[in-house]
Amino acid sequence: MNRLVLRGARHPGDIAVAGDRIVAVGRVDKRPGDRVLRCDGDIVTAGLVNTHHHLFQWLTRGLAVDTGFFTWLRSLYPLWSRITADDLRAAARLGLARLALSGATTVADHHYLVLNGDDSVFHVLAETAREVGVRLHIARGMVDRGESAGGLAPDMMAEPVDAALASAEQLIDDLHDGDRVAVALAPASPLSASREMFRAAAELADHRAVRLHTHLAEDPAERERCRALHGLTPIELLEETGWLTASTWIAHAVHLDTDEIRRLGSHGVGVAHCPGSNSRLGDGICPVVDLVAAGVPVGLGVDGAASHEAGTLFPEMRLALYLARQRAGRPDALTTREALTLATLGGARCLGRDDLGRLEPGAAADIAVWPGDDLSDIADPVAALILGPERRVRHLLVAGEPVVSEGHLLTVDVRAAQADVAARARRLSR
Repeated sequence: MNRLVLRGARHPGDIAVAGDRIVAVGRVDKRPGDRVLRCDGDIVTAGLVNTHHHLFQWLTRGLAVDTGFFTWLRSLYPLWSRITADDLRAAARLGLARLALSGATTVADHHYLVLNGDDSVFHVLAETAREVGVRLHIARGMVDRGESAGGLAPDMMAEPVDAALASAEQLIDDLHDGDRVAVALAPASPLSASREMFRAAAELADHRAVRLHTHLAEDPAERERCRALHGLTPIELLEETGWLTASTWIAHAVHLDTDEIRRLGSHGVGVAHCPGSNSRLGDGICPVVDLVAAGVPVGLGVDGAASHEAGTLFPEMRLALYLARQRAGRPDALTTREALTLATLGGARCLGRDDLGRLEPGAAADIAVWPGDDLSDIADPVAALILGPERRVRHLLVAGEPVVSEGHLLTVDVRAAQADVAARARRLSR
């Protein structure tokens, strides 16, 4: 099999790819038939892994910008309840395109807008990910507690438990291959889903060998609201319903005490750390250093573009580093290499992917090549990447196939996608 050889990178050296796998890293001697991609002076990493997103939110950027979490959520639900499947396709196309340009080869999208039971939206997400060329983990959102039952979401988003679980099982049959598309079961949050929904999701996930995902401990008021609804704290709810397992990853995990962190670590529950969104909403700072020390797999998540208007993964690495150091009050709390690990191997661990997040022989050929010509004065290439100016990839490979070349997305017209979303956003906001 002819190989593709990435040659001349400043870090980590040459990389050889055969088919969809990395076969050599470091010094690679050219063989007859090899194709060569020159990366002179560039910095190469594994493709970034985005562990938590809401692609539909590209339609509502820049709204409720000075409000806290619950006011923000309630002000946007009426707009989100008007989003059609065609709107979602447009938002997902632009969102995934921007994420690819920011180095993300894998995206976990938590989609909980199943309006009036129409679950065709998940096929739309899978089709759009294939169009853009990235891997997609679909966290099939579930809401059974609408406003009339004391929940946060509009009643039109609520589904009976049996209907949501039947739909999810059909999606696993239709879409889940565990490679390019994976399906996870994802009750929206303890404030939008019942104890019965959480328990049923855990049982089905165990039966079908898929993962579990939800929002947890995002806002400081969540603990008392969860007690009022369930008689349990958020972590107690996970434990009572069978969610404290290595097949679970949770988004945010900002407001946890020391014992709760220990319990997550002892069970291998992963955390999607969303520093930009948490900062935008004033939710607090995730205890990343404590989580990692407790053995919790921690990855990075962009979250939706309605709470993180940039919508890209690259800047989350630097922000995660800065916030960890500020929270701990020491400059070595999180190193530049640890920040890169959060965005690559840590994210892969959250999603249960041992083939992603690393530049090693046998790993998937998901590779990001970052332009390094303006960083040559910084001796440490990883520090240069994390602490230097924001950038987008020069080249991006997913399973060995080019998705971005010389800074241009090969699969989607980004300007047209942006114009399409802008027109739809104006319609929604009227």
